[in-house]
Amino acid sequence: MAEVVLTEDCMRLISQFEKLTGAGSRDCVIDDRNNRVIFVINPGEMGLAIGKSGSSIKKAMEVMGKKIEVVEYSPNPEQFLRNCFLPAKVTAVAMEGEGESQVAQIEVRDEDRGLAIGKEGKNIFKAKKLAQRQHNIADVLLMNNQAE
Repeated sequence: MAEVVLTEDCMRLISQFEKLTGAGSRDCVIDDRNNRVIFVINPGEMGLAIGKSGSSIKKAMEVMGKKIEVVEYSPNPEQFLRNCFLPAKVTAVAMEGEGESQVAQIEVRDEDRGLAIGKEGKNIFKAKKLAQRQHNIADVLLMNNQAE
């Protein structure tokens, strides 16, 4: 299990986020490049984090002054990676290597490829960063669909 070290800023943001939404958060990544904060939410608390019609997450964004993204944690690395890429539909996850050098190969539907990568690669960046922090996965690669 990767050791997640939270900075003082992250701890403050997690505390603020939990107060605003009622959802527990186990990790936080401040992504200055994309002006956003990514929270890893405890399993089953995604509804709380988002709120009815997005009200909780919108309120948190207003208070914190940054875009907020949430990913639901899963102890299963494959499911966690699927959660990282939502709403893109992951069709396959293959793990290669062991320990520190483990690489996840992800396949998504062709129509979801752009969504999985994200503007300027921000979604693939999010998946790589969180996979490394939560499951010690060295890299995340987006593979071409084999059905072509």
